Parts: sequence; structure tokens; C-alpha cells
Amino acid sequence: MDIVLRVLRFLSGLLLGWCSVCWAAPPNVVIVLADDLGWNDVGYHGSEISTPRLDALAGAGVVLQQFHAQPTCSPTRAALMTGKSPMRLGVYRQFAKNSVAGLPLQELTLADRFKQAGYQTFMTGKWHLGHASRAYQPNARGFDHFYGHVTGGIGYWDHVHGGGLDWQRNGSTVREEGYSTRLLADEAVRLIKDRDAQRPFLLYASFNAPHLPNEAPEETVARFQDLENPYRQMHAAMVWELDAAIGRLVDVLQAEGVLDNTLIWFMSDNGGLNPQAGFDGLRDLSQRLQDWFGKPLPVTMLEFIRVNTLEGGASNEPLRYGKGSVYEGGARVPSLVYWRGRLAAAEVAQMITVQDVLPTLLSAAGLQTSKGFDGADQWPAIQGDAAVEVPDYVTVGQGGEEAFYRWPWKLISGGEAPELYDLSNDPTERHNLAAGRPEVVQTLRRALADAPRGENVHIATYKVFLDPDFFGGEEDRPPWADVTR
Repeated sequence: MDIVLRVLRFLSGLLLGWCSVCWAAPPNVVIVLADDLGWNDVGYHGSEISTPRLDALAGAGVVLQQFHAQPTCSPTRAALMTGKSPMRLGVYRQFAKNSVAGLPLQELTLADRFKQAGYQTFMTGKWHLGHASRAYQPNARGFDHFYGHVTGGIGYWDHVHGGGLDWQRNGSTVREEGYSTRLLADEAVRLIKDRDAQRPFLLYASFNAPHLPNEAPEETVARFQDLENPYRQMHAAMVWELDAAIGRLVDVLQAEGVLDNTLIWFMSDNGGLNPQAGFDGLRDLSQRLQDWFGKPLPVTMLEFIRVNTLEGGASNEPLRYGKGSVYEGGARVPSLVYWRGRLAAAEVAQMITVQDVLPTLLSAAGLQTSKGFDGADQWPAIQGDAAVEVPDYVTVGQGGEEAFYRWPWKLISGGEAPELYDLSNDPTERHNLAAGRPEVVQTLRRALADAPRGENVHIATYKVFLDPDFFGGEEDRPPWADVTR
């Protein structure tokens, strides 16, 4: 009889455990994407920039120490939305304002998949995956609600990109005053408060901070007067505003009583922009032109290059270079996952990439995954249950260089000679092992050559130079939402 009771207790425990999984409410999912945030721009990495709200999430959450994005924004966003390699999708660099295409329309997005599972799907902030026709924009790619901008960087106060106002709500132009980081937080808070409480929600909070231009409220800039570099000072203020906005999201989740059932994943879209991030020749040319003509430069394209090569205030130390580069400063970025009560504080040293985010979130939410991803379900590694095999990963730099990752090896190809690094022992890429390990170089070169490559969806580079992108400034054309096909 005693044995029977023990067996019954065991079976009832299994049944209760199974039922608790079956009956648990699906988690809400909040993805917070920063724009051009450097490795050394967050307090929990030792930065001089104060980020108390992110530091609190990092202290209680899972810090991803080897999270890799792409070196530029649109490829990262394409991978985030699809779980696939941007190269496979034909997205090799950021979309220019003159681009006519976007993320291929046949692709199911992250929002599509969560919407099919009954989620409310909200997006605030920067899209940058196609804007020329409504078919490419967020409301047609699975999002019930979109508020923000569809092109690249905008003025924080005037919301202008490349001569046109780029600020909209669900396809309609919005003219309003306010600092974009704060406005985006306002909208996200409203969406959470006004949601259907009977259904889970996905919120993609894609902030444009701390992307250029260097603009922030005066009272916030005053917090960082001790920083000598004026560009770093302004960058720090933009990061502080981003951190405060993230804190507001956490606070409203707590106030609404849903923080315990909300998974928050924070990441940057690429490394930070600074003078060390660009090409030496462009940087030197920009400095000479600035010395000769002052600023702004008289030619729009030259001024655009000058601003992007000289005025970035991010720090990626101790990693090499930054935004646009295939070195680690361009792709290894701050990231953490927080789920109060479900994830214990920890650090994960395993390499995880932006291609892994979608399959991982589907797994964490208990939703059906597919085999059509280039990324992997990293939920077991994030929970601390088991290591997950790291899929091969490819990044593409602005100069056409490519980096191929097969952990712990990293091959950089496209320069004068191949470079090979063992990231497990040399994360700052100081020791090129290519000459001593030719067999590894050959193996990785073959694998890189075999990597899937889709048809390039971008316009010719000369068209970008004819009418360059620019962040903020005078309006000289209709708002972008008004001319969308």
C-alpha cells in the first residue's frame, strides 16, 4: 500500500507540473533595440556613462557576453525579424532613403509569427527595413500598431530624415513637438496600458538612440559636463535618455501587474560609432576638409561623411573599431535577457547572435518553431540548462569585408590578406593566427564561399551619393509617409 501511495504521489506531481506548463499564461515579450550603442556605453560594462535602469536589469537578469549583431543596422533588423542570415535575404547594408525595396515580402516576420499565435503586436521606433511602399512597412509586416519612423536616423527634435519629415502613426504623418526618445517611451507606455488584458502582447521598442545626430535635452547634457570630449558628452546624454525610457517600460509593466510574465530582451543593433570605427582615409580627409572649410562643409555628401566619421561619441573598448567594421567593435554588442522569477541572474559566455533571437523567443513563449531558421534556439543556454551548438555566422562590413564565425574561430576576408582569430582566447583580436593555421583558414574560406547569398536588394551606390541621407535639418520635400506607394 505504501508503494502504491508513493507511485500515486509521483504521478500526481508529474501531472501538476505538466498542467502548470499547459495552463500558464503565454508570456508577454518586449524587445528593446538600441541604435549604435557601443560595448562600453553601458554602466554594467564599466562605462563612465550612467545607465542605472539597464544595470538593474543586468544585475538581476542574464547578461549575454558574446552577443553578436551585424555591423550595420538594416542587416541586424532583417536577421531579428526573420531568424535568417541577412546575406541570404540580400540585405547587405543599410537601406538608403532612395531605396525602392526592403525586407523581402515573402518572409514571415517575428511579428507575423506572434500575431498568428494570438498576440497583440506593437512597434515603436525605427523600422529601416523598407519604406518606399506600404507593403514593406510595419503595419503590413505583422504589427497591429506602429509609431515612429521608417528610414534611418532622424533629428531627435525635428523628426526629419534626408529632407523629409519621418514621423508617423500607422501610415499617417504625425507632426508633434518633443524629443523622440521620450515620445517613443510615451507611446509604448500607452500601448501597454491600453492593451487587451486578456491577450498576450509583443512590443518591439526600437529606439533611434543614441544614433546621430548628437542631440539631447540641455538638462541631460549637463549631467555629463565632466566628460572632456563634447561628442562623448552628448552621446552620454542620449544614452542616459535611452536608459530612462527603458526604465519607464519596466515601471509600467510593474504597475500593470505583468512584469513577472514578461520576457525582456535588450540589445544594440551594431557597435557604436566613433572616429576609430571608420576608414582611415575618410577620417583623415574629413578632418582636413573641416580644417579648411570649417563646419558644416559646403557639399551635402561631404558633410554627411564628415559628421559620420568625426562626430560619433560611442566607445567600444576594449574591442577593435566600431560600427560598420567586421572587427568585434562593429558586431559584438551589449545584450541581456530579463524575466523576473523565471531567469536567475547569470552571465552566458556562449556566442549568441541576432539570428538566434526569433527561434529562441518562440521557444521561450512555448510557440511552435520551424527548421527554416539560420539561427538556433538558445533558450536552454539562456536558462542555464545546457550549452547549444553555435551555428556558423557571417557578418558584412561597409567596405565589403566579410567575417565568418565558427566558434571559437573568426576569419576576416576581403582585405589584403586573411585574418584569423581565436575569440575564446583573444576577444580583442590582437593576434592574427592566419599564417600559423593555414588549414583552418582554408576550411573557413570554403565555408564562407558556400554561405547562402541572396540577390542584392539595394540600389546602386551612386544613387545614394546623388541625394544622400541626412539626420535632421530643413524639410525640402513631403513627409515620407505621404509619398509612400
